[in-house]
Amino acid sequence: MKPNVGSLDRALRLILGCALLGAGYYFKSWWGLIGFMPILTGFFQFCPAYLPIGLSTCKLKDGK
Repeated sequence: MKPNVGSLDRALRLILGCALLGAGYYFKSWWGLIGFMPILTGFFQFCPAYLPIGLSTCKLKDGK
């Protein structure tokens, strides 16, 4: 898996994921578990939804 999530995108995903988990806990709703998706994509720096459209927010140096 080649990283395709940049640092700003990663930070926003982690914040959004934590907010969704927190809202789910606060409102006692299972829908808050959706927050795990942005957390996982931010943690692994890979978003499968970016593949079909060829998007990458990650700025990698040559070959790294």
